[in-house]
Amino acid sequence: MGAKKKGDKEKPLEKMTVVELREIAKQIEGIVGVHGMNKAELLTTIREERGIAEPPKTNSSVDTKKVKEKIRALKAKRGEALAAKDKTIATRLRRQIARLKKQTRRAA
Repeated sequence: MGAKKKGDKEKPLEKMTVVELREIAKQIEGIVGVHGMNKAELLTTIREERGIAEPPKTNSSVDTKKVKEKIRALKAKRGEALAAKDKTIATRLRRQIARLKKQTRRAA
């Protein structure tokens, strides 16, 4: 079922699971402590041994400081809406806050 064909290409290292990366690292001499490494450590050591340059980090267009300022402002507005017992506006603001938090997590 999981057997590879001759024409199949090896998928990129970033897309591989930790188990697959450990199998590759075991085959390379000079790498010790494979089972104690996490995915990031495995990727860097395999790249170093193979001589692959690390891909440049993509700069996200999201400025986390500005997004966090928006979140603080929305939280204040949501507090006012809850105090005024306006649940519909409070719900909308809560959803906006959740979306903005997702943006900050993706940017990190």
